[in-house]
Parts: sequence; C-alpha cells; structure tokens
Amino acid sequence: GWETMTGLTAEGTLGPITSSEPSVGDFLELMKPRVMSLVVFTSLAGLFAAPGALHPVLAVIAILCIAVGAGASGALNMWYDADIDARMARTAARPIPRGRVTADEALAFGSVLSVMSVVTLGVLVNGVAGALLALTFAYYVFFYTMWLKRRTPQNIVIGGAAGSFPPMLGWAAVTGTVTVESVLLFLIIFMWTPPHFWALALYRCRDYERVGVPMLPVVSGADETRRQILLYSLVLVPLAVVPYFIGLGGIAYAIASVALGLIFLHLAFKVWRIREGREADHAAKRLFGFSILYLFILFGVILVEHLALRI
Repeated sequence: GWETMTGLTAEGTLGPITSSEPSVGDFLELMKPRVMSLVVFTSLAGLFAAPGALHPVLAVIAILCIAVGAGASGALNMWYDADIDARMARTAARPIPRGRVTADEALAFGSVLSVMSVVTLGVLVNGVAGALLALTFAYYVFFYTMWLKRRTPQNIVIGGAAGSFPPMLGWAAVTGTVTVESVLLFLIIFMWTPPHFWALALYRCRDYERVGVPMLPVVSGADETRRQILLYSLVLVPLAVVPYFIGLGGIAYAIASVALGLIFLHLAFKVWRIREGREADHAAKRLFGFSILYLFILFGVILVEHLALRI
C-alpha cells in the first residue's frame, strides 16, 4: 500500500524505486553538489590569494577541473557506500539506493570524470596542480571511503585531509608550488572538519550505529565526542586568525575570524555542556549549521580582500 508507493521500508528508510533512465539531475546529485560548492569556493579563495596571476581561461579550466574532480569523488563515494546509504535516513534518498542510477553507471561516471579532470588540469594548467588533484581523489576514494570510514573512529580526522586540499589546489594552479600559506589554508579546513562532522554524528548517531560505521559517538560515546569537539574548536579558532598575521588576510579578515571564532567556541561549549534530551541535539545541530557558515565567511573574506586588491 502506502509504504510501497512511497518507497518507505519498515525501518523508516527509503527503499529502492526503479526508473527507466537516469536523468541529468540524478548524475548531478551523484556529484554531491553542496559539497562541490564548498570545494569550488575554497579553491577560488586559494586561487585569488596566491601571488601572481593565471590567465582567465586557465583559471576557469582549473576551477572546473577541481569541481569535476570533487564531483567524481562524490560519485565513487556513493557507489562504494550504496549498501549503507540505503539503510541511513540521511542518505536513503540518494540516486543509487532509490534505483535511479545503477552502481555500474555511478562507477563508470565517477571513473571517467576523475581521469578527465586530473589529466586536463595537469596538461593545461600545471603538473603540480594535476598531481595534487590526483592525490586528493585517491585519498578520498581509496584511503577514506574504502578503508578508513568503516574501520576507525578517527575516520573523519584522518580522512578530513581530502576535503582540505581545495585551497591548496587553487594556489598550486597559479604558482605551481605548495607554500606555507597554502598549507595554512589546508590546516584550517583540516581542523574544522572534525567538529563539523562530529556535531552531525551526535544527532545522527543511530544511523551510523545501524550500519556499523565506527563514528566517534558510536565507539567512544557522546560525552567523549563532545569533549573532542571542544578541543578541536579550541585549536581551530586561533589557527583561523593566523592568516592575518602572515599577510594572507587583511583587517576585515582579522575582525571576521575573531568574531566568528567566538561564536564557534560558544556553540562548541554549549555542545559540551548540554548532554541530555532535545536540547543536546539542538545544540549539535546549531554547531553543525554554523560551522558551514563559518568556513564560507572566512574564505569569502579572503576571496573578497584579494579581489579588491586586483581591481
């Protein structure tokens, strides 16, 4: 009856609903467009913050390659994780669990895009940027998705490096090098990732527990997760101010990083302090939501400041 028509299973997740042909939208969804937008944004910040200039056509090619590479990683992540995606409320509506795209189609799509993006970036822009994109892709797909994610509660900490590469990629596209400045931008995202994802894991803990993914709240408990969120936040916030002191960010960045950092710490402290009931979930959701805004604004200010210098 109604459950069959809507695709809902007895567990409350969405069961497979087959369709004749996948649409363009289905393949775009495989590429995780929300994640891809953050990748594009932070890589743009790295590209414009880098010393020197890249021809506008090459700059567009570089950003497109980085975006497509990120999308290819997302597609292969969905291909490999299709079994657990189907059993998690947050991911059950993705194209493969819903039967809108087959696993083989997702594998082929992600594989072709990954090779195209790496080769194009390496040949048309420079070899360092191409090699970094290949490293990012391999790290996310093979090291994180296929190995770390299902084996260790430190999956997000170690695997978070994959999502930290975009500003370094943008920087390398312009300079052909990896410098202290680009490493700093990498480290900011690297330290941001654990409190961001662990806040999500706190209120999605049952999802991860059901499918056997050893996220920190599942393995070590909610209290230890809250403590780790606070500790990482205490490192992240002062680290995020450092770009101002090395000339990577201006006075607007200094003000934004301090103000946003204080809010981040306030929300992280509330997550640590409130441990019971709906208020605890609400605190975790607020930190998760704000953490996205935090990173967008930080890199947005860097981008705007450096754009203003070029005008």
